[in-house]
Amino acid sequence: MGSLSPVWAEYSLSLWDVPLTIGAAMVSVYGNMRYSDMEKPADGDVKPRSELLPWDRPVAGRYAELPDKMSDWVAPVAVAPVALAGYAWYNDGSVSGFLGYTLMYAQALSIQNGLNLIARSAKLWPRPYIYAEEGEGREAAENAKGEAYGSFFSGHASAAFTTAVFTAKLFDEMNPASPYSGIVWATSLSLAGFVGVLRIAAGKHYPTDVVAGALVGTGVSILVLESHRVSSKKASLWVGPGNFGAVFSF
Repeated sequence: MGSLSPVWAEYSLSLWDVPLTIGAAMVSVYGNMRYSDMEKPADGDVKPRSELLPWDRPVAGRYAELPDKMSDWVAPVAVAPVALAGYAWYNDGSVSGFLGYTLMYAQALSIQNGLNLIARSAKLWPRPYIYAEEGEGREAAENAKGEAYGSFFSGHASAAFTTAVFTAKLFDEMNPASPYSGIVWATSLSLAGFVGVLRIAAGKHYPTDVVAGALVGTGVSILVLESHRVSSKKASLWVGPGNFGAVFSF
C-alpha cells in the first residue's frame, strides 16, 4: 500500500498492516470469548476486602448509577479521530489519508479492547460495588453477572485514552504549527481522565484499574502510531573488491 496523504506524511501503511490488522482482530475476538465465559465465583470465593491494594480499599463498597451512565454518555466522543480524518479528507480530497488513519485507529481500539477483556477474565479482583452491604449497591451486587468479578483493568479508561491520543496526534499532523495544540492535548486527556474518575465514582473500578487502563490505552496508541511512522533514517550497504562498508544518513 502507498503512503498516506500529505496530512499524514509522518506515517505510512505497508504489508505489515495485513498481519497487524488480523492480529488485532484476533486479540479482540479472543478477549470477547473469554469475557463471555466469565462466571460468578462460588459463594465466599471472593477476594477479601483486606487483600485489595491499600489505595483501592476506600472505594470498595461504593455504588452510584448516575456516574456510570455519564461515563457511557461520553462514548460518542470516540468518533473524534475519524471525524477529524474525514474533515482532512474533505479538505485535501484524498481518501488514502482517511482510510489509513481510520485503520490505525481501529487497530489500536481492537488491541486495547482485547487486552482489557483478557485481563478482566482473569478475575484478579471484583468491581467495588460487589462489596456493597446495603442499598442499591447491595442489590446490584446480588444481580451481578460473572463480568463483575473482573475489575482490572478499566476498559472505559483504556478506550478513552486511546481516543485522546489519536485525536491529539491527528490534530498535530493536520495543524503542525497550530498554537492550539496544547489546548487540544489538555482537553483530550482531561476528558479521558474524567471518564476514569466517573468509573471510580460509579463503583465500577478502583484507581488502580483506571491508571492501568490509561497506561494501556496510551501505550497501545503510541505503539501503533510508531509502527507506522516513516523513518527519516537511511542506510545503504556497498561492497567492493576486497572491502565493504555501510553508509548511514539521518
